[in-house]
Amino acid sequence: MDLVASTPMFVAFVGDCTTTGSALTLLEDAVCTATGPTGLGIIAVYSFLIAFILPLPSEVVLVPAETLRLGLSTTGNLAAIIVVSALGKAVGSLVAFHIGQEAKEYGPLVRRIKESRFDIIEWSERTTIQLAKKYGYVGLALALCVPFFPDTLSIYAFTVLEEDYLRFGAATFAGSAGRLLVTLGLAGGTLALL
Repeated sequence: MDLVASTPMFVAFVGDCTTTGSALTLLEDAVCTATGPTGLGIIAVYSFLIAFILPLPSEVVLVPAETLRLGLSTTGNLAAIIVVSALGKAVGSLVAFHIGQEAKEYGPLVRRIKESRFDIIEWSERTTIQLAKKYGYVGLALALCVPFFPDTLSIYAFTVLEEDYLRFGAATFAGSAGRLLVTLGLAGGTLALL
């Protein structure tokens, strides 16, 4: 089944554009209704922000593929969205990486986070840190390929272990692009069954 012919079902698979029910809904709506080069800019900013501060779904950037109006086919729009989103997330991950490097040097902050009732560090160590220790930057890329899993947690978990900005950004780019491709593959397979 063609994604173009099944846009409402694809949107339902990827997620509703109003998942947050708050002021952030405006940001998600802007992404879902993005058009033209400005729309690509909105997608880049959204991807940048979800990399280091907003725990929002990155898959919604795929929603405007049919209506983006770049003068490209839907496949061309998807390619542009994937590249722009991955670049935005890579730049955002470098901001997170810098924050993580600073936090490593500021031991009391890490201790306070570990002692909080929301033991984010321990949880992320059990899931994504194991990948980082075993597979390094490839592990980061693989962790980021998992659809509908919060990017922010994976990115910050890896910032504590890694030290190379360029490799970190490249792994984030690859994982972000891979995630969107995996999502498209899952959506295509699921929609084909309908």
